[in-house]
Amino acid sequence: MILNTGSRTDTVQYYTEWLLKRFDEGFVYSRNPLFPNKVIRYELNPEVVDCVIFCSKNYAPILPYIRRITDKFNTYFHYTITAYGRDIEPNVPSIDESIKTLIKLSEIVGSQRIAWRYDPILLTEKYTLQRHIDTFDYMAKNIAPHIDRCIFSFVEMYKKLKVNMPEIILLTEGDKQEIAKNIGAIAQKYNMIIQTCATEGNYEQYGILKSGCLTSEILGRANNIKFKKVKHTGNRKGCGCMDSRNIGDYDTCPNGCKYCYANQTPHIAKINYAKHNPNSPLILGDLQKTDEITDGCVKSLLIKCEQKTLF
Repeated sequence: MILNTGSRTDTVQYYTEWLLKRFDEGFVYSRNPLFPNKVIRYELNPEVVDCVIFCSKNYAPILPYIRRITDKFNTYFHYTITAYGRDIEPNVPSIDESIKTLIKLSEIVGSQRIAWRYDPILLTEKYTLQRHIDTFDYMAKNIAPHIDRCIFSFVEMYKKLKVNMPEIILLTEGDKQEIAKNIGAIAQKYNMIIQTCATEGNYEQYGILKSGCLTSEILGRANNIKFKKVKHTGNRKGCGCMDSRNIGDYDTCPNGCKYCYANQTPHIAKINYAKHNPNSPLILGDLQKTDEITDGCVKSLLIKCEQKTLF
């Protein structure tokens, strides 16, 4: 089983105490977003959890304690650092502060276990094509020695984005080609592996790989493990990642990013965040009498190495 801690909310930045308690106690509950009264219980045991995935915009809160997880589990970290300021990402640290934290994380877990996410790429009158190119170059120069790869994607124009971010400018195919061309060249300049994520366009002519960002190959190489041959179902169109189990909840991230797909609005997320109980097995609220709890049907997908004795 691949356990994803951060695809629905920034668990690392806002729920570190809860997350550490879940691993200490060895289990976690996850509420089904489509059927709220159905709750799944997952065992947090290295025998069944093949890899723990983290995705955050600020790892500073968990850095002093991260070894409590990495010493027991295979892990992989996505660190999102974009070109945007507090006008778009109100509660996210600055670029320079984020880079410093990424370097500290790399010193603890190793460069092969970290991917820098520069996404989603979007345009406004302030965040122009040229600004993206200049900022990406600055960041790549400072980050490249401390990471294994960079992942980027273009923003998806879903309905609520038009409401939450009316200043956004629609990306044309020409814009995407120009951005990809420059990002590919910059990545090559700093010897970075670069790839897209859930992006339908093909930019291989610019040295950009089209691949899932959480494949068995990537996770296996990062942790020196081997997976059985499994189908990479992905989470959405254009995604080529391994199937994973999520333990976060939508509408719970206080970062307030205008482009966020996981929050309806920043206001709703703040209200839900106030309901958080760090002692609960659920990230949001507590178990109710009407909840139906079932065990997650999970098993290891690793190829176990047999130890040979000298007899």
